[in-house]
Amino acid sequence: MINPTEIQQKSDKRYSFFLVSLITGEDFFPIDFPVGKQSKDFLDLREAVNLLINKSKQSLGYGYTVKFEDIKTQKLGLQSLPKRIVIETEQDYLKLIKKQKEVEIFKIDIELIRKTIPELVNWLLCNPLKVIENSDRWNELLKVCQYFQNNPQPNLYIRELPIQVHTKFIEQNQTIICSLLEEILPSEQLISVNSNKHKFEKRFSLKYPEPPIRLRLLDPILKDEYNFPASDMSMPLSDFTHLELVGHPCFITENKMNFLTLPYLKNSFAIWGSGYAVQNLKFVMWLSNTHIFYWGDLDTHGFKILSQLRSYFPQTTSIMMDVKTFETFQEFVVTDVTTMNKASLHLTHEEQNLYNHLALHQKRLEQERISQIYANQFLDGLVIS
Repeated sequence: MINPTEIQQKSDKRYSFFLVSLITGEDFFPIDFPVGKQSKDFLDLREAVNLLINKSKQSLGYGYTVKFEDIKTQKLGLQSLPKRIVIETEQDYLKLIKKQKEVEIFKIDIELIRKTIPELVNWLLCNPLKVIENSDRWNELLKVCQYFQNNPQPNLYIRELPIQVHTKFIEQNQTIICSLLEEILPSEQLISVNSNKHKFEKRFSLKYPEPPIRLRLLDPILKDEYNFPASDMSMPLSDFTHLELVGHPCFITENKMNFLTLPYLKNSFAIWGSGYAVQNLKFVMWLSNTHIFYWGDLDTHGFKILSQLRSYFPQTTSIMMDVKTFETFQEFVVTDVTTMNKASLHLTHEEQNLYNHLALHQKRLEQERISQIYANQFLDGLVIS
């Protein structure tokens, strides 16, 4: 037979459906629960019935009501036994699950939401528990929603938005705000986003801190030709995408010191790749028409970064990432605990062989260990097409 604890659990499970009924206005009561199989042992049966009655509305003045039925049994004759368990009213239900105050606030919130932004009605039906989870901030959340309705693509930093909420409110509530805005804004005003980094800002056309691109002009003539303020500078990625230094060879180094010590190279410029940060260059379309030279560490990570860069720009050529360089500076080779990438890499046959060797023997040669004299001689003899 069902017991008071099970009734409580079943009642709790219906809570979200009850909240939806408050939004739709549909009748939710009475709630019926089956009594379940009753024990044939008299003492067990009596104990179970007494427990039900002691926790029922008949005893406590609220909660579930036990409906009885007269049943003639073989052993005990005519007995009045539970037939149905019923919660008859909203007041009984809420007092049973101890949600009176919470639902009182919920009703106020849904009225405010429906009145302020009627377009959120369907969202309310799908997310009643989220209304409760955010019960202390609906005035602020609705201010944010109204602003984006009137300014769907603001192109401002979050901190710049002229909304009367505290400066960190949007940052701290991005998940719920994102859910609300996706409900009320036209789909054509939402930006598809693949990466999680700055996902909120990208989704809703907000500014965000862009990764800087460090650029060095390896030929002083380029400074005057393009009116650059300096020969070594950093700029936001969006500014870099508009440079269009097409026709000028580009040298990308993994490590900063190698970037800084690149010698004069006619008509050329350099970018500090900073390891896997080369992914920031992926959408710099004009680099597709530029001859790119990549110089990284002679280790598995260096070749993986080369492969990554080449997946964006197939014309990329590696420099000083060969067997000759590795053997020349053998005394500086160290042990490198790493694993081989089983995925297909964008490497030449020679590069792949060296990559396999480094992974198998767990070796690495940092590009900073390559002498400046060797690097200068190599670059001086480089044939740039």
